[in-house]
Amino acid sequence: MAITWPLALAMWWVMMIAMMTPGVTPLMLLYERVLAHHHVQNWRIAAATALLLSGYLLIWLVFSVGATALQFLLQPSGLLSGMMLWSRSAVLSAALLAMAGLYQWSPWKRQCLKQCQEPARFIAEHARTGLPDALVLGLRHGLYCLGCCGPLMLLLFVGGIMNVIWIAALSVLVLCEKLLPASGLTTRLTGSLLIAWAIASLVV
Repeated sequence: MAITWPLALAMWWVMMIAMMTPGVTPLMLLYERVLAHHHVQNWRIAAATALLLSGYLLIWLVFSVGATALQFLLQPSGLLSGMMLWSRSAVLSAALLAMAGLYQWSPWKRQCLKQCQEPARFIAEHARTGLPDALVLGLRHGLYCLGCCGPLMLLLFVGGIMNVIWIAALSVLVLCEKLLPASGLTTRLTGSLLIAWAIASLVV
């Protein structure tokens, strides 16, 4: 049975929620502590944290819409396998790998990743205590996270959208980038490996 657009969109968004929520958890916990320090009522703390997460996940919903559209564009052409939904095309795989690899070396990647790696600084610069402000904070952080990890998420088309091992590997990579010291070594090393993989996929 062919997968429908709503089901594909739901699949992508659930996948993004599972993969990206661990990365925003330190920000949420720190935000709760900041609100408690300002003697905000408990119910408002819970509501603000929920709004922060909602704003963050809304950005990944937008990404999921785009990814679903790309999936439905690629499937009829036979570029994706019918079962695991991974790339059957060496050119498509190489293009996605090279794009993600080069992006790992870009200043935009470094700037966005820095915002994700320093939740205390992010809150100090952007946080307010109002409930609408919490939603805006989540949207803002979600945009930075998308700028940091979006190209890596597109690699799901290379390793397989339904490939649980590949999903787990990308999740671990994203989490390591955010939690390891901000030296840039992880991103540059990953970028180099992805570029090498792109070249190898065309040669082999």
